[in-house]
Amino acid sequence: MARRLLQHGLLLSGLLLLSSALLADNRPVIALIIDDLGDRHADGVRSITLPGAVTYAVLPHTPFARQLAELAHREGKEVMLHQPMQAINGEAMGPGGINVEMGRQQVRQVLKDNLAAVPHVRGVNNHMGSLLTSQPKHMTWVMELLREHNDLFFIDSTTTPTTVAQRVAHQHGLANARRNVFLDHERDREAIIAQFVRVLEQAHNVGAALAIGHPYPETLEVLEALLPYLDEFGVRLLSASEWIAHTEHQRETLWHASLSPLPKAAKSSKPSR
Repeated sequence: MARRLLQHGLLLSGLLLLSSALLADNRPVIALIIDDLGDRHADGVRSITLPGAVTYAVLPHTPFARQLAELAHREGKEVMLHQPMQAINGEAMGPGGINVEMGRQQVRQVLKDNLAAVPHVRGVNNHMGSLLTSQPKHMTWVMELLREHNDLFFIDSTTTPTTVAQRVAHQHGLANARRNVFLDHERDREAIIAQFVRVLEQAHNVGAALAIGHPYPETLEVLEALLPYLDEFGVRLLSASEWIAHTEHQRETLWHASLSPLPKAAKSSKPSR
């Protein structure tokens, strides 16, 4: 199965860049978040057995939320709250959703209850939210509570181009990031492989990429086949919090380097002509 997927031809051969000149600490980094855990036990358990530092975003108040979060934590995997937020199309959010009709205290209470329902949470990302993440007032209330609650990080799932979620998280001093690639917008194995290649390409082009997938059988089949080959693809898989810390450190390093004066040219010992 793995060999068949690797021979798919979607530029994977061009991404086998590992060489003696490519040190492990300098490899591009990726993060992979599996959303929507909690409703289906078997798919959740299968997701948690994926190799490496995959991160799991759990829907609150779902039948298997607490059990799967505990399992992920025991397996050394990072857990996030997958916070339901109102969408433009009016799609049902499920339990624990936040909508634009809620005031500050109600938003805070719903979010507190959701955090209590999912153990071992290190960060939060939005489930749906194309309407709510565009509301600066509501996102401010969310980030205020996350800042008070052990400085949780926030990842914007980026379900709309008008989102302000990451900007507001940054304004409140929260570690933050935004999704680069959805792996399985199309639940088709070939399409998921193509999206996985996009993740690798972006990582090699700019140094880092963050992807979100779901516990679909098609997605899990592809990831089970390809994740063991990350070393050969020349990338490192980090948990979401590690990925944020790494990319923030890289940005700070580049910023400081840009402020450094250019080195002076060394004087020649030979006479000028």
